[in-house]
Amino acid sequence: MSGYTERKRLLFFGLPWTFTKYEVTEDMITCNSGFLRTVENDCYMYKVQDVQLRISLPERLFGLGTVVCFTGDSTDSTLCLEHIRNAKEIKNFILQASEEARRKRRTLTTLDIGSGEMDDIDEF
Repeated sequence: MSGYTERKRLLFFGLPWTFTKYEVTEDMITCNSGFLRTVENDCYMYKVQDVQLRISLPERLFGLGTVVCFTGDSTDSTLCLEHIRNAKEIKNFILQASEEARRKRRTLTTLDIGSGEMDDIDEF
């Protein structure tokens, strides 16, 4: 499948009465929100570093979930796809698509582990 289109839903019976749409493709994640003033937020897949699935009890009752994407994007470092159906399937799709996008672009994600230890070394 080339992507997903979902709507943010109310927790009350999972009804799609909100003005927020999520589109997840192989290249990017797009969030459109608002009625009178619309905001469109895009994030390239290669910038997604990690993905988390959160399912509360009310979400579980109505078959919903929240996917949280931790990104290297400058406008929004955490991108939440709230109260959506097929949340686990979308999370897995984002993980695979982000890994493939990083391979295509040949990008490397590095972590700064133990940066405080370098200060101790400089003292000697």
